[in-house]
Amino acid sequence: MPAPRLPLTLAVGGAVLVGVLTALQARVNGQLGVTIGDGIVAAFISFASGLVLVVLLSVASPDGRRGYRRLVRGLRERGIPGWMLLGGAAGALTTATQGLAVGIIGVSLFTVGAVAGQAVSGLVLDRVGYGPAGVVAVTVPRLVGAALSIGAVAFALSGDTLATVPLWMLVLPLLAGAGIAWQQATNGRLRARVGSPLTATLVNFIGGTAILAVAAGASMAVSGPPGPFPTDPLLYLGGAAGVVYIVLSAAVVGSTGVLLLGLGAVVGQLATSVLIDALWPAVGNPGALQAAAMVTLALLSVIVVSLPWGRMRRR
Repeated sequence: MPAPRLPLTLAVGGAVLVGVLTALQARVNGQLGVTIGDGIVAAFISFASGLVLVVLLSVASPDGRRGYRRLVRGLRERGIPGWMLLGGAAGALTTATQGLAVGIIGVSLFTVGAVAGQAVSGLVLDRVGYGPAGVVAVTVPRLVGAALSIGAVAFALSGDTLATVPLWMLVLPLLAGAGIAWQQATNGRLRARVGSPLTATLVNFIGGTAILAVAAGASMAVSGPPGPFPTDPLLYLGGAAGVVYIVLSAAVVGSTGVLLLGLGAVVGQLATSVLIDALWPAVGNPGALQAAAMVTLALLSVIVVSLPWGRMRRR
């Protein structure tokens, strides 16, 4: 049964909150990776802690238990295809990228690197009807909104950024952004089948934890064990933030579409990342002018996409 659509204003607000939590998770995981000297192991810790939390929530929640039963029945009866279980792969890539790069380049540069991937991937996924909202036309406002988001990336890469930050640290967020859009659409479709965003999140964390366990084992085999683990409990909250924003993404994507969810999350990510980088700076932080330009362009992109242009013209 299709999930009920939320009012657009409420859904966009949820999308912005997804971005706020994503930025917080990125900085926490990035700092954990720097502290222990292994971003892959840090990503595994984040995902594994999130898995424990979402399992407990699924067991305690009637909605979670019903969703799990629908998931098992759907898989047994082949009503849920296997590819709908793969959202965790993109989540693993995103979390690994956070652990590897954010502690060096800062949250803002990570975010704007992901913006381009999200904007382009979200536009394509909506056009082909991959998301739970079905086919979403490529209208002029949606193209302009995506272009404004990419413009924010251009400001982020101006100045000495390319000379001071390794290229691979900028490429990984781009790939992660494309994966985020695909993950949001995949989890949204799974949520529509099982009727529970919590169950979609559980599947995401099981898959991502399994992938990162293998990757962390390989990393330690090559580079040796990580350094001493920090005692600051805040550095272990990345998994909890991930649980909340993945549940929220799966809940609102059917009302926003993939592109608008991504753009709303960008506003939350950029605004929060500027604040985090000011209070908790990393080596590759952009300057204040660059940060202000990025946030402004991202906000404009969401406004352009979400305004009811058709109704305005009819009036």
